[in-house]
Amino acid sequence: MRLSSSPYKLLSVTLLLAILPACSRDPNVRKQKFFQSGQRYFEKGQYHEAALQFGNALRIDPSYADAHYQLAQSCLKSQQWSCAFQEFSQTIELQPENSQARIELANLLIMGRNFPQAREQTDLLLKQWPNDPGVHVVVSNLLGNEGNFAGALTEMQKAIALDPNRWESFVSLGLLQVKNNQADAAETSFKSAVAVNPKGMAPRLMLASYYQSRGQFGNAEQQFREAIANDPKSSEPRGALARLYLAEGKKPEAEEFLRQAKRDFPDDSVGYRMLGDFYLATGDLDKAVAEYAFLNQEHPKDPQVKKNYIQALIMKSRFDEARKLNDEILKESPQDNDALVYRGQIQIGVGNLSDASSTLQAVVKNDPDNGLGHYYLGIALDRSGSPEQAESEWREAARLRPELAEVQRALAGVAVRKRDMGALEQAATQMITLQPASPDGYALRIISYINRKQFDNAEKDIRHVIEVAPQSPVGYVQLGSLRFVQKQYSEAGKAYQQALERDVNSVDALRGLMNTYLAQNQVDKAILAANAQIAKAADNSGFYNLLGTALFNNKKDLNAAEAAFKKAAGLNKNNVDALVKLGQVLTASGKLDEAIASYQQSIRDNPRQATFFVLLGQVYESRQDWNNARSAYQQALEIQPSDPLASNNLAYALLRTGGNVDVALSLAQTARRGMPDSPNAADTLGWVYYQKGAYQLAIGQFQEALKLGEKSRAPENPNVHYHLGLAYEKTNQPALARRHLERALKISPNYSDAADVKKQLAQLKS
Repeated sequence: MRLSSSPYKLLSVTLLLAILPACSRDPNVRKQKFFQSGQRYFEKGQYHEAALQFGNALRIDPSYADAHYQLAQSCLKSQQWSCAFQEFSQTIELQPENSQARIELANLLIMGRNFPQAREQTDLLLKQWPNDPGVHVVVSNLLGNEGNFAGALTEMQKAIALDPNRWESFVSLGLLQVKNNQADAAETSFKSAVAVNPKGMAPRLMLASYYQSRGQFGNAEQQFREAIANDPKSSEPRGALARLYLAEGKKPEAEEFLRQAKRDFPDDSVGYRMLGDFYLATGDLDKAVAEYAFLNQEHPKDPQVKKNYIQALIMKSRFDEARKLNDEILKESPQDNDALVYRGQIQIGVGNLSDASSTLQAVVKNDPDNGLGHYYLGIALDRSGSPEQAESEWREAARLRPELAEVQRALAGVAVRKRDMGALEQAATQMITLQPASPDGYALRIISYINRKQFDNAEKDIRHVIEVAPQSPVGYVQLGSLRFVQKQYSEAGKAYQQALERDVNSVDALRGLMNTYLAQNQVDKAILAANAQIAKAADNSGFYNLLGTALFNNKKDLNAAEAAFKKAAGLNKNNVDALVKLGQVLTASGKLDEAIASYQQSIRDNPRQATFFVLLGQVYESRQDWNNARSAYQQALEIQPSDPLASNNLAYALLRTGGNVDVALSLAQTARRGMPDSPNAADTLGWVYYQKGAYQLAIGQFQEALKLGEKSRAPENPNVHYHLGLAYEKTNQPALARRHLERALKISPNYSDAADVKKQLAQLKS
């Protein structure tokens, strides 16, 4: 049989073969394929992959509005706020009628506290889409953030009237009612959300969280279990129930529950990681490391397991192991921001603050919405002596990641440093919201209450901490602090003793107990208490430090204090406070060579502690060894470039060694800004002005130094009077010059510049 071919069939095949590659090159077809691929990734929750595909579509057609919108949604889901803002803005430019993009853009502006621009968007939305419930929701959001709760409630109720089947509106209404102290109404709203969407997880979890916040733990557990029953394959409600157990102080129940969850989710990363995450969250680092080591063997291809394992190792200060694992990630993905943040953490941990700052600055430059990057950059900057820059980074981290308790803890530390008790209360309250089972937030809020004499509020929080964590020393330490401020010393002492019964190594408790004795001038009892606790915990460096402090400051027993500080330093070569005080005791005892040797050893053990270089410089100063003092201060500033004390002392040392006066001026100005209440900083700046011939400016600073000295009740400094006398002499005011030069000699007849003072007085008399 002969095979034949129809010329028409051949022509059809030829045409088909010609058309197929043409279709693959058709930009509209290609962009649609990328777009559809992005949608599939988005539906699976793979937002990073979705964003890449939408980006591919936009490279083919930059005016593809739907791709801009979907890319914005992907960025929103990934908390890439800058990207989301940019893409929603682009969507609106291409599709002005896209109300949902405009709503999302307004919400981002509200989140960024940019209320005027948000108002522009909501006004336009109300004008063009007055019957869209989503429009009234975003208007309510804006009004609520502006503090207009009445208006916000009205707008949310309008949204519900327009669409009573929208459960999200009921949840938003409930949250507004909570903020407006309408607890019963809020419960009704959350229940309505569940009624509208009885099988939905989010409304039921919100109702459960409401009950938890009200202390109605039984009702909360019931709702969490309903959520689990409705969706047994979801790990989210199980995690929420475990957090409820923690809030109730049921840590063993939470642990066992999560062990079962791990068995129930052998193939779900979130599910089998929850137990390890629980150990990390509760600070049980040994168990966390062991759990993640096991998971890393069981699931070697799960990148999140490896990352959490690295985090646990960092928290245990096992930096070499963490670095090895982290380098494996960076070898495969050099731009992995999580791994780069871990690198920054490791660099902070080993004291490479400059490298850490560089690493983390690169992270936030490439990814401005990386909250953890901003947080750890803040830590690096803070430890490098740049507290204002650190605070700025932490505030940005709080804006981007308000759920991070560590960020709120850092801001609480800023508030303590600034003695801003209102800000401390705010940060502490946020910590409590995020970690209700942890006593740390309560402890900080109690401090804010005590400092503002809000004793009833402090008492309430203290009782709560003792109730939920009866075996923790924290509640009893704070109870002791409250009674101490109330001058109920006997009750304070009992509370501190109860804290020590719960934790024999509690430095805070022993410090409080000793202070109750010292406040009553019972120095021997304070020392006895320290020795008694040392007998129970002989390896506690902090206890020897407290003993040495009492012996040094209160007993004036320098030899015994020296022995105690040496013991503290021997037990912990990183106990900075003990090492500082050891050098001070040696200096006070006239053992300057030993003090120098002690600080030099401290520097070898703690090479990134600028404090030791400053103290070493001060010992050299006391020996009039200005060159070595200058070198020590310079090394301090290499570690902490803005340190005001090191700047002040180096400025003075430069003048004493013939250094550059302009450099000294810059340093003295830095010191003056950093220590505005320091008479020494004012004197140094005045002395620099004197050296530059700006005598009137010098006189102003010297006069300010005298005022600051009186205000702080510090002993009179002969140097200030000497310098002021010289400045008056230069401005032809001999009577004033003589008065201050004579005052300098009267204060200290034998001080280091006494010979020159006498010479100047002789010249004035002649």
